[in-house]
Amino acid sequence: MHVANTGNANFQPRTGQPMFSGEVNAAGLVDDTMSEQTRLLLVKFSPGGRTKWHTHTFEQALIIVEGKGLVGSEKDGERVVEPGDVVVFSREERHWHGAGMHTGMSHIAVNLSPGESKVLEAVEKIETPGV
Repeated sequence: MHVANTGNANFQPRTGQPMFSGEVNAAGLVDDTMSEQTRLLLVKFSPGGRTKWHTHTFEQALIIVEGKGLVGSEKDGERVVEPGDVVVFSREERHWHGAGMHTGMSHIAVNLSPGESKVLEAVEKIETPGV
């Protein structure tokens, strides 16, 4: 058994990495030393921070834990998300997620291994006003 506590999370900057735009920090909660398949990552997006468009070879779940942000997929458009929301993206679903322009957001990403992520282009325009 492994118990992860988000209060003890060791955040590392992700700003400038290929997956992200804007200021983003992340802390691994469950990695390959703790679980064969499950990976949990606590990600904090500062206002304006987000992922680029991307896909995964696995389903991805996001548990929104703080702030107010946005998730978007090519087939379903954008949605505002807040603490308590859970989002699931299908395998190979083209999507992005992150903070609004004026609000930060944190989520726990639930990923399965083995698997790969493919980073695509930056999100050029946010369609949802006021976030």
